[in-house]
Amino acid sequence: MADAKENPGKRVMVAIEEHECSHYALEWALLNLKPPLSSALLIITVQPLTTLAYIAAASYSSPPPELIQSVQEHQKQAALSLLEQAKEICAKHGVDVETITEVGEPKEVICQVAESRNVELLILGSHGRGAVERLFLGSVSNYCVHHAKCPVLVVKQDSGKN
Repeated sequence: MADAKENPGKRVMVAIEEHECSHYALEWALLNLKPPLSSALLIITVQPLTTLAYIAAASYSSPPPELIQSVQEHQKQAALSLLEQAKEICAKHGVDVETITEVGEPKEVICQVAESRNVELLILGSHGRGAVERLFLGSVSNYCVHHAKCPVLVVKQDSGKN
């Protein structure tokens, strides 16, 4: 097993969000990819801009700056909480982690950060949506599989059905 000093450029990044599938993907990576995770693991969460768009649409005019600031602060705190949970999970496995939080369209930001950080493997959880849901809601993992410049591993959570 190579250590981080021998492979300083080795980068694995896990994208997390509120859904349990992303934490499952992180746990899966920590249990199954131990040797590649000998160097620092990158964990990213992206605060989507869509919440602000919904507020503006619902108010029929420009929302008050205080409301926008409040929503942004709430999103920031939620992102920091997700990252803290991920750091705790990684610490239990003895893996160093670097956290990243960005604002924007998650699928695009994840691919941009993966490229700018020279990520060699991007790991995402799968929501397990059907074709119709993906059509209307989109799929971050599907977008990343087709647009990321590195290999992408989509971890599907076992639904317990055999």
